[in-house]
Amino acid sequence: MIRKELLELLFEAASIQRWNDHIRPEHFTELDKQAHKMVYAYVLAKIEETDRGAVIDWPRLIEGGLFEFLHRIVLTDIKPPIYYQLMAEKGAQLNRWVLEKLKDKVTDLRVDLLAQMEQYFFSSDHSGLEKRILKAAHYLATNWEFKIIYRLNEGLYGLEETKVAITNQIEEHYDLAGVQKLALSKKTSNFLDLVGQLRFQQRWAQSPRVPRTSVMGHMLIVAMFSYLCSVELEACPKRIYNNYFAALFHDLPEVLTRDIVSPVKRSVAGIEEIIKDIEQRQMEERIFPLLPPEWHDELKYFTDNEFASKIYEGERIRVVSSDEINKSFNRDHFSPLDGEIIKACDQLAAYIETFLSISHGIRSYHLEEGNRQLYSSYSNQIIAGINFGQLFSYFKI
Repeated sequence: MIRKELLELLFEAASIQRWNDHIRPEHFTELDKQAHKMVYAYVLAKIEETDRGAVIDWPRLIEGGLFEFLHRIVLTDIKPPIYYQLMAEKGAQLNRWVLEKLKDKVTDLRVDLLAQMEQYFFSSDHSGLEKRILKAAHYLATNWEFKIIYRLNEGLYGLEETKVAITNQIEEHYDLAGVQKLALSKKTSNFLDLVGQLRFQQRWAQSPRVPRTSVMGHMLIVAMFSYLCSVELEACPKRIYNNYFAALFHDLPEVLTRDIVSPVKRSVAGIEEIIKDIEQRQMEERIFPLLPPEWHDELKYFTDNEFASKIYEGERIRVVSSDEINKSFNRDHFSPLDGEIIKACDQLAAYIETFLSISHGIRSYHLEEGNRQLYSSYSNQIIAGINFGQLFSYFKI
């Protein structure tokens, strides 16, 4: 079972401020950086697959992203140059200390996540290509931030040194086709710029809240929740992949439409369908042209009717329940996707957002009403064997 301590830990990254010794946008958080990093990782890995025929172990890429995310939370607030120096000189001891700090939070899961983390951090031949993609994604996401930081801090002592260090790290990954392609600053680079704008769109915009989270950070939280649920279900590799990246991209249309709050969507009969139609047309007109055509069907599978559980039967998409996927379709060739679980994880993330703010003493009608309605909807819910009622009860006020 997924522990409360692990779910809470994931949200700690929303309070970790990046570049906090520079002039920067008000909220440059570790959570947003990690979310953007995983979008970069998806793009880099897809380019390796489509352009070079590389075999990507997607579950390892996903779990590697999670492990590095947890590692960064535990070692928070160490300036990057010091962090890398410490890792170079005392990496094994630091990794062992991180695992010890995480031990109690990752127990009781269906798989031994701690053992997998140990293998990831201590085995040099484990997930070689996936680690390289994640490292490149890390520096590319950092560079995206730095280009904004640079304009705001021009002339600051040490800034040029930081610029050279980031550029050198990116150049070390030029063997990856995606790094070369993104260096051209063409269409795919524009897609990553567009996605980056979700870092500036705040959740619960009508209410003060602590910690504040962006749409981008929320997408990663839902993706990690979905991954943990998939692991609990002993999902096949394609199901893990679909659930994670469908969750990571579930709010992608909001970069074009902004976050339209649920009361507005429900205010007039039929308005939700109109909004969905507008989102799909915007995706077709503005996002898909920025990406290779061979990726379009997959992104449509992720974002069209995103909260429906579905499979592929041959070339046809069939809507099924997640319970049916468990019983009959938990195999790669069906390409199963648990939209029901992604929706529940999306609602759980929203529920925890209300809980954390109210627990910090920042409350409003919107937060309290949202908290009440979400708990009422899920307090007795079990989806495909995942007891969401228990997960919601962890955070009952």
